[in-house]
Amino acid sequence: MTSTTTDILLLTLGSFSILIGLTVLGEILRAKQPVHEPNPVLETYMTRVQSWWGMVAFIGIALLMGKPGVMTLFAFASFAALREFLTLTTKAQADHLSLALAFFAVLPLQYVFVGFGWTGLYTVFIPVYAFLFLPMISALRGNPQRFLVRVAETQWALMIAVFCVSHVPALMSLEITGYGDRSVLLIAFLVMVVQFGDLLDFFFGRRIGRHKIAPGLSPKTWEGLICGVLSAALIGAMLNWITPFGVMGAALMAGIASLVGMFGNIVVAAIKRDRGVKDWSHLIPGQGGFVDQLDSVIFAAPIFYQLTKYFYT
Repeated sequence: MTSTTTDILLLTLGSFSILIGLTVLGEILRAKQPVHEPNPVLETYMTRVQSWWGMVAFIGIALLMGKPGVMTLFAFASFAALREFLTLTTKAQADHLSLALAFFAVLPLQYVFVGFGWTGLYTVFIPVYAFLFLPMISALRGNPQRFLVRVAETQWALMIAVFCVSHVPALMSLEITGYGDRSVLLIAFLVMVVQFGDLLDFFFGRRIGRHKIAPGLSPKTWEGLICGVLSAALIGAMLNWITPFGVMGAALMAGIASLVGMFGNIVVAAIKRDRGVKDWSHLIPGQGGFVDQLDSVIFAAPIFYQLTKYFYT
């Protein structure tokens, strides 16, 4: 058993331990509630914790399988997220070919480039080539009605669901001096600090939050955000042993990733409000779709990738 495999197993067991603690905390709070007075905030918190039991297991298995497992998991995640996003967008018959190419050409090619570590391609393929050529294909069909809206929504879908998500497995292609083949652990670090920070932001925001960040969009509060980011930084510092960052560097990277992810969550909330929906889909019972669960990681991934590449490679 390699040291990387041992570290992944330790992280998975550690994640389960944290989830046990969060579950016990929720059950204690639930036991204090009057029988005939259910607390919807507490129930939402418990549902989130329960859904994360399965997610930690899936991500842990993918990490143990190495690059093939991680690539397969996030390619599937991109497909699910792209489907969720495009379900809510404006479309016309003239867009059918460009949408098919988005699913069956752009998405797989992006992951092929990531898999081969072709940085020069996967960092520009979607924001340059896909952004230019897919609108050309739709325009050739001759339908100008709401053309700009249709094109922009498809481009946003590709950016969020494919470009941003693909930067999670792209972390494995970074060559960090003295870090060896342990870059897969950066994925575990990113997902853990952002998701646990998001979960604790939700918990503290409902318990002590008083000042909402964007009252018309999201229940997030400044108190919850500060507690969530500080919690993520603390968790990052404790996980510094799986990173090349050092204690302070790991805390700073975790805090930045968590902060970007939380504001990304507000952006996604704004999109849902605009579309008039509560959840992106019903993929995960009681918790919506893939984008609902990992919106923070989706936004944090490219920033975390670029900071790691700039300062540590």
